[in-house]
Amino acid sequence: MTDKSETAQPSGLPYAISAYLIWGFVPVYFKLLSHVSPIAVVAQRVLWSIPLLLVIMAFRKQLGEYAAIFRHKAHLRNLLASATLVAINWLIYIWAVSTDHILAASLGYYLNPLVNVLLGRLFLGERLRPLQMVAVAVAAIGVAILIGDALDTLWVSISLAFSFGLYGLIRKITPVGSVPGLATETTLLAPLALGAVLYFAQVGGGGFGDDVTTSGLLILAGAVTAIPLLMFATAARRMSYASLGFVQYTAPSIAFLLGVFVYGEPLSTTKLACFILIWFSIAIFCADAIKTYRASKA
Repeated sequence: MTDKSETAQPSGLPYAISAYLIWGFVPVYFKLLSHVSPIAVVAQRVLWSIPLLLVIMAFRKQLGEYAAIFRHKAHLRNLLASATLVAINWLIYIWAVSTDHILAASLGYYLNPLVNVLLGRLFLGERLRPLQMVAVAVAAIGVAILIGDALDTLWVSISLAFSFGLYGLIRKITPVGSVPGLATETTLLAPLALGAVLYFAQVGGGGFGDDVTTSGLLILAGAVTAIPLLMFATAARRMSYASLGFVQYTAPSIAFLLGVFVYGEPLSTTKLACFILIWFSIAIFCADAIKTYRASKA
């Protein structure tokens, strides 16, 4: 008999690749908005995501699930925390891209899977396998190297890795769908986002209404947020988690190449050494994942 996960993988892979390609090239989009305050971009991203997510949920018949979340205090409390974390993550990422720190942002998302392993050990009681411990140790050495050369941007990488890692942890323990969950998070952030938009409308720097191109790009923020997430959610349902994990390195790899070869960010010897160690730790991490996946199928 054919294994279900094997037959499902081919249909899920295109969605996974598409999602991570969008996330990989998203620095190009945010670079076009580098003249706009990152806070204003995040605010517009929140507000324009809501109507698009409502349409998606209506199409997928998830509006009832979305409404039910607001009647569940524990879920709502968790999603308020995750909304805060994702807003911080978006703000730091957009700031990093607009201020020529794409490499630091890329490093953050390379570190994220390893941070997830650590958080799983600390908060979910998951045991670290020997190869996972080696991978985390190698990554820690790589980060330590940066302290001597790139301390001014190391906080970007660490903040992105941990804010998204903690965000994923909260979403993992909160039993709500990906799209209704994101819709709830953006709804909770909407009052602050609206306040920020009104503030920038008064003082300037918000971008919206300045010119057709900038306004159009800000409106597009909703699609940039929701579409790859929907693709990711579809892929996660149709392929194994192990296979999905390998595809995730597409996004930071594209960002790394953009930072070095398109936007000309300096890649010092120290930074290169750090990236090499991180890539080595990822190779160890992937080898462990392959070994574990094969053992589970044996």
